Amino acid sequence: MNWRNSNTQWGWVAIGFHWITVFMVISLFSLGLWMVGLTYYDPWYKQGPFIHKSIGVLLFLLTLARLLWRYINITPENFSAHTAWEIRAAQVSHVLLYILLFSVMLTGYLISTADGREVEVFNLFSIPATIYGIEKQEDIAGEIHLALAVILISISLIHALAAIKHHFFDKDSTLKRMIGR
Repeated sequence: MNWRNSNTQWGWVAIGFHWITVFMVISLFSLGLWMVGLTYYDPWYKQGPFIHKSIGVLLFLLTLARLLWRYINITPENFSAHTAWEIRAAQVSHVLLYILLFSVMLTGYLISTADGREVEVFNLFSIPATIYGIEKQEDIAGEIHLALAVILISISLIHALAAIKHHFFDKDSTLKRMIGR
């Protein structure tokens, strides 16, 4: 397998971006749901959000790199057996997934910086608070963040089910291309 995409295959860089994103999104969603139930005296009360924010910033940087890679690379051609509606649905879902990723990350940033504090990223660097002080910013952004995260996970699940459908029912190589086979 080549490191760059070809007309028929995703390269290992694109495949790596995809699966690292999957792992990070599932991890962030799971951690986010778990940490909202923590109490003030729980030892993870501060550590959970710190890890969540740090991984979120890394996901933002990864997503920017992924989009740049997608822009400078070719996209493998669709299979001839794919119908027009399947191709369109895949295009729309990919755009939605990127929009949702950035929207979830933006609302996470608005939650984290509502009080004017910067976001520390694993104590390596920090992201300054540029938008803060809006009335009920943390609460409003928090509600939107959760709703968008649930929508992101839902569309991701539909995306995964579509890949499984292609593999087991259509018997085409859509899924195999994304696992490097």
